Amino acid sequence: MRVTAERLNSLLDLSSKSLVETLRLKPHLATMQRLKRMQSNSLRALENLNVHLKDHALSLEAQEALDDARRLLAQSQQMLVEKNAELDEFAWQASQRAQVLYDTALACRMRPFADVLAGQVRMVRDLGRSLGKQVRLEIEGDKTQVDRDVLEKLEAPLTHLLRNAVDHGIETPEQRLLAGKPEEGLIRLRASHQAGLLVLELSDDGNGVDLEKVRRSIVERQLSPAETAAQLSEEELLTFLFLPGFSLRDTVTEVSGRGVGLDAVQHMVRQLRGAVVLEQTAGEGSRFHLEVPLTLSVVRSLVVEVGEEAYAFPLAHIERMCDLELADIVQVEGRQHFWHEGRHVGLVAASQLLHRPASQGGQQSLKVVVIRERDAVYGVAVERFIGERTLVVLPLDERLGKIQDISAGALLDDGSVVLIVDVEDMLRSVDKLLNTGRLERIARQSTQAVEAARKRVLVVDDSLTVRELQRKLLLNRGYDVAVAVDGMDGWNALRSEDFDLLITDIDMPRMDGIELVSLLRRDNRLQSLPVMVVSYKDREEDRRRGLDAGADYYLAKASFHDDALLDAVVELIGGARA
Repeated sequence: MRVTAERLNSLLDLSSKSLVETLRLKPHLATMQRLKRMQSNSLRALENLNVHLKDHALSLEAQEALDDARRLLAQSQQMLVEKNAELDEFAWQASQRAQVLYDTALACRMRPFADVLAGQVRMVRDLGRSLGKQVRLEIEGDKTQVDRDVLEKLEAPLTHLLRNAVDHGIETPEQRLLAGKPEEGLIRLRASHQAGLLVLELSDDGNGVDLEKVRRSIVERQLSPAETAAQLSEEELLTFLFLPGFSLRDTVTEVSGRGVGLDAVQHMVRQLRGAVVLEQTAGEGSRFHLEVPLTLSVVRSLVVEVGEEAYAFPLAHIERMCDLELADIVQVEGRQHFWHEGRHVGLVAASQLLHRPASQGGQQSLKVVVIRERDAVYGVAVERFIGERTLVVLPLDERLGKIQDISAGALLDDGSVVLIVDVEDMLRSVDKLLNTGRLERIARQSTQAVEAARKRVLVVDDSLTVRELQRKLLLNRGYDVAVAVDGMDGWNALRSEDFDLLITDIDMPRMDGIELVSLLRRDNRLQSLPVMVVSYKDREEDRRRGLDAGADYYLAKASFHDDALLDAVVELIGGARA
């Protein structure tokens, strides 16, 4: 009987929605339980009232009213217990049937893992012969059922890994005999189900990875200094094999040397919301461990709140989640970072990326989701962690086209909508904001709340000595001071934070002071900000150039002294307190 793929997809979509709808009964059950407890408390309170009134003479009408109230409460409680039990039974039956319906519809899309292996055994044998090697491929779990869409996307990465095992892993018969191994090399591929995932293990009994050769290649390609490369652990060295363009082959052949194998494998596995890990034992072989979802219609996600809306980050792209103290945020080259596993990780606000209003709370720490895609790692600040959820993916209407940073939708247990984040697209958005200088800084609100009454001054100077001198003078006078190392750094700070005064040098790398002041005067939000230029140039034409650009005050460093700077600041913005 012929059934079109569209009808199978529609059946799976309807059954998944049915499964989600049954989850909406859970909050109703919880409400009924609370109502039952309230009813019990009301009856208990009425009994206590009756006990206290025993010693008081009540009229016949009052006693009858009290008895009626007790009787009605008891009857309503009994009815509530019965209906609550019926609803609980209905919810359980509905969820069971919906789950069976979903599993059955999903099974219609399932195919045995063997379907993706057609021709692989012969490919391994023929490739081995062409390389002068004897290789055998053994497959376990070939009847494991997997979604057909997942199977189609697994064929290419599996082919890469098998060719890689034959070419790089298995030795020639002569080398194997010298190592005390059989002439024929063995590649074993296992497939199994574990916790809703398809787990693949591809191992070979070859020579393993030459870690010292990897170390030398890292240095030769200038990916790391020799001193650092010498200290890299085995796990760290193996991660370099997944970098774009990295190869241990000195020459390009039909099989390898182009540096696209493991990089392409990792990319394709991540597209399936999965992960791949390489392990090896010197002289005994390598093992690739892959985990991908059994189906793309369900995704395990971390649900967070951004701008009072729910968003889901697929767990496959999450490295970790943490509470970040505001004091741990540092500024490197004008961008906010924090320290994570031995490196500085860029910090971005989910509210800016997803175009949601920023949180106005005065929190002492940030909720941060550390996301990774290939070698790109960023910390995304959110408002709240809602928790991990298994979400049934609901594709967006095709008429909407591609929505920036969003891949699909889903429904939570209470029936509310959650949007699933497209992590790859989000990282591209971050790069775009960085390249255009529009990435906003996250307000360090706890510090701002304490120092709200202090006037803020931004000092921009490429000289550390001058910068520190001005900063200390202003701090001692009671001003709140931020510093920037050049005009570009200062421009980024001005657009992301609020200041009462800008003090800038003229001659600086990347962007000089004149250009900085000119940009500021063309900005609607910043054009009224007072500006002081402090420069070594003391000629009249230099002074005129600074004032013409829009500076309010020009102070030459040649005649610079403490009181001159402080008096000029007071003249422009008054004392340190608002």
